[in-house]
This record gives sequence, structure tokens and C-alpha cells, in this order.
Amino acid sequence: MAGFRTQYTRLNSNSDDPEEDLPPQGFDIGTRGVEEVEKGRWNHIENLDEFFIRISFILNKQFACTLVKSLTIYHIYEYHRNNGFVCILLKEVFELIQFVFVVLFTSFLVLCVDYNTLFNHKQPSFSNVLYFHKIEHMEPAIMACLVIAFIFWLIRVARIVIHFFKLLEIRAFYKDALRISESELTNLQWQDVQKRLIEVQKVHQMCVHKEELSELDIHHRILRWKNYLLAMQNKSVISCTYNFPFVGERAFLTEGMKYNLKMILFWGPGSPFQNNWKLRDEFRNPANRFPLASRLARRIFWIGIANFVLSPFIFIWVILYSFFTYAEMVKREPDTFGARRWSSYGKLFFRHFNELDHEIQTRLSKAYEPASKYMNLFVSPFMAIIAKNMAFFAGAIFAILTIFTVLDKDVLLAEHVLTVIATLGLLIRGCYVFIPDENTVWDPEQLLKQIVSHTHYIPDSWRGKAHTSEVRQKFSQVFQYKAEYVLQELLSPIVTPFLLCFHLRYKSLDIVDFFRNFTVDVVGVGDVCSFAQMDVKRHGNPEWLTQGLTEATQYEQAEHGKTELSLVQFSIRNPTWKPSEQGTQFISTIRENAVQEGLNLSCSGVMSDANSLPDLRSGSFQALPYMNSMTLSDPSLIPLGSAAVTPKQQAQAREMLMNSSMMYMHQLRDRQADQPPGEAARVASLTSADRQQPGTSGQHFAEDSKTEQIR
Repeated sequence: MAGFRTQYTRLNSNSDDPEEDLPPQGFDIGTRGVEEVEKGRWNHIENLDEFFIRISFILNKQFACTLVKSLTIYHIYEYHRNNGFVCILLKEVFELIQFVFVVLFTSFLVLCVDYNTLFNHKQPSFSNVLYFHKIEHMEPAIMACLVIAFIFWLIRVARIVIHFFKLLEIRAFYKDALRISESELTNLQWQDVQKRLIEVQKVHQMCVHKEELSELDIHHRILRWKNYLLAMQNKSVISCTYNFPFVGERAFLTEGMKYNLKMILFWGPGSPFQNNWKLRDEFRNPANRFPLASRLARRIFWIGIANFVLSPFIFIWVILYSFFTYAEMVKREPDTFGARRWSSYGKLFFRHFNELDHEIQTRLSKAYEPASKYMNLFVSPFMAIIAKNMAFFAGAIFAILTIFTVLDKDVLLAEHVLTVIATLGLLIRGCYVFIPDENTVWDPEQLLKQIVSHTHYIPDSWRGKAHTSEVRQKFSQVFQYKAEYVLQELLSPIVTPFLLCFHLRYKSLDIVDFFRNFTVDVVGVGDVCSFAQMDVKRHGNPEWLTQGLTEATQYEQAEHGKTELSLVQFSIRNPTWKPSEQGTQFISTIRENAVQEGLNLSCSGVMSDANSLPDLRSGSFQALPYMNSMTLSDPSLIPLGSAAVTPKQQAQAREMLMNSSMMYMHQLRDRQADQPPGEAARVASLTSADRQQPGTSGQHFAEDSKTEQIR
């Protein structure tokens, strides 16, 4: 650890106000008159983190004044993302009803059904099958499960009641401060809500320490904990891949594991955070690292023990809930478990710093089709032959039985005929998973490029090896079968306690050091992860075009170009945001060169393949009539008030610029990696000089592009 930063850092504003050293203040509306509530109720909100993550609803004015002091407010963003008051409340009420149904229906099946009579009599009546008197003589184990379920249900009811009043308060904020009604909410993008929120801050001064809120301030508050988790995974402080007996290395990040991580690190009793926005002072002192690590290790161990004690009850609940959830789905779509999904580990790995949930979801949804095609390329010829023949035999029997049932419906009454038909149908659908599409073209490298154009990240070990089974196996950990996801969730109550006690516990010193070394205090925001500042000077990587701009050591550098790619992504999604001086130089260089290279390749005749995605190649810059070099080079791309361009076209233009910039960064990094050391140093020095003279950067990189084409 020698030579690394161990000092807790505070970022100050230009103001000399001594009150800036105070933590974020609470509502100051308890003594105001009702006539002042319309404006004063939104002044100096205590917990802006939760306020910015779910803005919800209002009660009557007098009750709100007394309630808000003792209750935190949920987040604006989640309120918008979940479509407002009615949808959120309806979802939570149905979750309560669903819980009651699962518990009562399962109890009914266990206690009140005589299965011996049901299966051994041909036409049993309900009176002979159902025995409700067994409820009076239930076993102690069943009684214990019901009592625990009832207590858990009461806790959830209490939380929903409290949440109801919070939702009322935030709905009022949307209506009175943001001027957004419930009917308008679903038609507005988050960028629209964020813009109004920044304007409202100037009037209501929700944050006492800053006159204005920036887009980065809002994202810091929404994603404070997620940025920490993302940075910890990026620096391997928290590992998401483990070596399991018999199955080898597997990614494992279930909902239960994430819940435990957040409880241990952020909000649970004894966690490093004093509240939502402040790290405990003792974690800032290097002298406390060993005592704190020892205490954190003990805490993780006892939480693991608690998970182990509760694992039987959690396991039973997960089994029942999964069965009732997927049983009908499998009947309706037999290939449900054969489909793929982005794993929780994949969503964490591909996520940018300060990227909201809906943004990462949109990117990964666009990458789903090329990812599926890539995985379908790797089909075993041996399994394909077996599957074709099994499908042939099963299909023949299935066809004959189907014809018989059409000719005479009494065939279905024969013993096990219906079961055989259903089993054969599932078998046939399963066989087709192993049979490749005859129109598939073997081009794994191109498909992986299409995937990267949306995911924006690729491990170094995958480069140039897309055709290997090793990369395919690694990619399957971020793009897993639905069956694997369900299996991991089922095993989570059993596996999670062991991972906490025998793996995470030994990472306690690394966690303590991480919080000390990578936490900064931002005025008006509180403590945030320094990686989330997207500071290329502190956390940049020289391999990702920041030569001469970064002072980061290997320990301080973000892996996989996370800082650089996140900075470009955030600046494009928030064109009015003003980054630091180094960040501005870096972004302008990337934009100019990405656009220039795209235009050069377009003029040289490099056009998109018919089967390629439109934003993959540089020729796609001319795919839209309103796109040109001036448009792409402008920080805001297109004036928001332009009548000739629709919001949808603006979004498409920004997405095109983002994907092109990301691919340009990957391509240039690959070029530098393939060049001899002397040539790489020349390009690096050229890049550094270009940043000091932005006007010439496009020319230099255009020459490099032409040289690369000649080669």
C-alpha cells in the first residue's frame, strides 16, 4: 500500500460559506404558515439521495409538515421509472396479496388434501379428498413456518403503509414543484424530469449548500451505492466469480447476495456509512484500518451465520415462488429455460459509472440479438446429430397421437396419453435448441464487435479470440441461460452464507482500504466514490488515450477503460454538463477523431454490411439525412429547439455518436497495442499534443487512419 493515496479528500466549491461544512439539512417547514408551504416545503430537503431516487406523493399540507421531519422520502428516479403513484402502490399491494396466496395455497395443499384418495380413486369427490380438520393438528414445523411468514408479512404491510405516505409527498412535489401530472409522467423521458429538477433547485433551494444542481450531482445521489459496488467489482475488491467444486469457475451474483452486500456495506447496523451520504469518520483514518477490518470481518461472519440459520425458510419460499411463477410459463412456452438473459454479473460488468438503470437496460436490450446469434454459433456437431434424430422419433410419435386425438377425443382418456403428448412436445422443443440454423454465417468476430458496440466493454483476454470456446464459455457467464439464472436463485440461500463466511470475510481489509482511498466529499452531495467523478487525471488509464493527462498509479486506474468510457457516455447523454478541464480535452479529442475517422472511411467506400447494425461502422454517419460533421462535433449535437429534428432523431443521433465513439476508442487502443513500442509512443505523444491543439487532432488521426488502411 506504500505510495498509494490514503488521505480522505474533500472537494470544495468556490463559496466561502461556513455552513458548507455541515451535512445536508432537513426540511425547515415546521414553523411556517400554510401559505408558505407551497414553496417552503421543498426547501433544504434532508435526504436528497432517497428524494432523488423515488420522488412520490403528498398528504394534506398540515400533516405533511409534521410527517416529513421523521420520515425519509423515496426517490424521484424510481418514481418516474415505475410510472408513478398508482402503479407503484398497485404493484406493492399485489406483492402482499401474492405472498398471502403462496403461503395459504401451499398450506392448503400440504394439510387439506388427501392424496391417497385423489390418485387411487377414479372419480373422487371433493368431500372425499379435502379434510380441513387437519388444520387443527398441524405439525410444529409447519406452524413455525406459518408464524415466521405472518411476522414477515406484517413487516411488509408496515413498510407499505409508511411508503404510502411517502409516495403521497413525492406526488405533490411532481405536481406542485415540477408541474408534472400523473397523466404526463409516462410520456416524459427522464431527461425532461431531470431538466425540470435542476430548474426547481434554483427556486426552492432543496439543497442548502449549492445554488444549482448539476446532472452529475443528481446521478451521484441516485447511484451513490451502485457506483461503489461497480468500482469495487472493477478493482476486484469484491469478486463476483468463484471456483465451485465440480463445476469450476462460475459467476455468482444473485439477488440475495446483492441484498447482503448492500446491507453489509451501506445501510445495515454497523456498516461503514453513518447515513445515506456520509462515511463514518473512523474509516478515513489510516491508523484504524486493521481494527476496522477485524470488526468488519466479524460482522460479515455473523451475517453469514444469520443467513445460514434462515436459509431453510428462505429456500422453501424461493422454491414455492419459483414454481408458481414459472410453471405456467413453461407450459405456455416450453423453451423458456432455453432462452438467455443478461446475468446480474454481466449487468454490473457492462455498466458505466453514473449510468441509470433504464440506460443500461436499453443498451443491453439492443445487444441481445447479436449476443444470441453469437452464442448460437457454438453448437456441437455431435449434439446436433443426436438432437435431429431424437426430434425425428419424438415428432413421429407426437404426430400419430395428435391425429388419434383429432379422430377420437376419447383417446385422451387413455392412461398417460396426455402426459406422453406433453412430454414429447417438451422434448421436441428441447432438441431444437441443439440444432443450428442452416442460414447461420460463421463470423464470430463481427458478431462480437456488434455486441461491443452496445455493451461498450470487452475483457482484454477476449480480443481476437471470439472464435474460441474459451471466450464463448466466459461470455456465457454474462449472458446465461434462464435455467441457470433460476438455478442460481434457488441455490442462493444455501450458497450465500458460505461465500460470506469463507470468501468475503477475508476481503475486509481491502474493503476498508477502498473506502478510505476512493471516497471524496463533494459539497452539497456528500461522500461519493472517487471513480464516479470520472476524473481521467486521477483514475485514467494510459492505454485508453489519456497519456499525459493522468497521474494515476496502477492501483488507482480503473480497469477496462471504465473511467474513459464512462466519461464519454455521460457527456453524450448529458450534453449541457461541464466536465473538468482534462475531461473536456479528452472528450473533444475523442469526438473529433471518431467523427473524422467515420467520414474518412465513408468517403473511402467502407459501407455497412446489410446484416450489420446501422451504428457499427463509420459509413452509418450518413444514414440519417440530418447527420453531418458539424452536427456530430457539436456538444449538444442538435439544438433542442430545432423544429426540423424530432426528439427521437436527436436520441438516435446521440446514440450513434456514443456507439461510434466507443468503437473508435476500442479500435485505437487495439492499434496501439499492435504497434511496436516506439510507434506506440509516437502515437501517444501525438495524441497528447493534439489535446493541446484540438484543431489539428482530426488531421493527424485522419492521416493515421489512411496509413492503417494502406497497411
